[in-house]
Amino acid sequence: MGFFKKQFLSVIEWKDASNDIIVYRYPLTDRDEIMNSSTLVVRESQVAMFIHKGEIADVFGPGTYKLATENIPFLTKLLSLSTLGNSRIKAEVYFVNTKRFMGLKWGTQNPIMMRDVDFGNIRLRGYGTFAFKVEDATKFMKECFGTNPIYRVKDMVTQYKSTLIQLLTDAIGESKLSALDLAANYKELADIVEEKSKEEFAPIGLKLSNFVIENLSLPEDVEKMLDERTKMGVISDKMGTYTQYKAANALGDVAKNPSGGGLAGLGVGLGAGVNMGSMFTDALSGAKDSRRQVTVQCIKCGATIPGKSKFCPECGATQALSCPKCGEPVSKNSKFCVNCGEKLTFNEKTCPKCGKVLSAKAKFCPDCGEKIK
Repeated sequence: MGFFKKQFLSVIEWKDASNDIIVYRYPLTDRDEIMNSSTLVVRESQVAMFIHKGEIADVFGPGTYKLATENIPFLTKLLSLSTLGNSRIKAEVYFVNTKRFMGLKWGTQNPIMMRDVDFGNIRLRGYGTFAFKVEDATKFMKECFGTNPIYRVKDMVTQYKSTLIQLLTDAIGESKLSALDLAANYKELADIVEEKSKEEFAPIGLKLSNFVIENLSLPEDVEKMLDERTKMGVISDKMGTYTQYKAANALGDVAKNPSGGGLAGLGVGLGAGVNMGSMFTDALSGAKDSRRQVTVQCIKCGATIPGKSKFCPECGATQALSCPKCGEPVSKNSKFCVNCGEKLTFNEKTCPKCGKVLSAKAKFCPDCGEKIK
């Protein structure tokens, strides 16, 4: 009578209604029996596995299968089938989801240490997204999955997210990029991580894809330093140096600070004001001097020289020019003499091979490729 109380399964299938299950064990109770001649349905992006006594007995890809001894080798090799009525299959059935799981998030729990050429040793934090899929279901079941009835995406992310951070750290270190250049190379760094991940994930049947770096941020103090440098660059044409910029800010702070403390406090405030005023005057004077240091290019060799130089320190050529026809003084950028109208060729060179007229800065002829000395 115990035999007739069994529930014989005619159709075995998994209708996945979730978005986060990687492995699902088909629920079989002590009363359930898989019959020889039962139907197995495996949908797209699924792989079904029969496991007998802890060993993977057979693997089925997408399709519909009639379970019978003539087309399933493990039925005859691994099982002792009953001869009473229909043969019964004693095995566990697992479904592995092989679709791509996308939009998963990663982030640095601890900062990534980096040696930067501009700022020295700094710490980076980052975050982004990635996707993965089960590439080889057999390897994945052997290497990663235990006996749990369900294996979810969060279990995989918790287990292997540290591996992704390690790969990213290696990619940043080997790239030797400065902190200022990282933002322009997110895609290149992500490609390196994906390529390196093959060595880590292929042996366990997984494949990483769509690794995206959304942000790599510097510590707050380093970001403040970058902001100061940016401000300095914006006003460099007006004030010249960072010291001049700080002097101007300090003068504004003194003006806002109340004198306090009666005459003594007033004296301190006035003294500070006088000193800061002197510093501000010196800063403006330095900025004015920096504006006067105009540079030009030598009319013969093209080297950068001070604007008021009479001779080039590189080639010794004189920088004083005059019209070769009437002797009228002319500027270096003049194309014609203002006195006689003679065409001036100070800023031109002639190719010795093809005769093409070139600018004074030309090093090669664009027509024949001749090197211009």
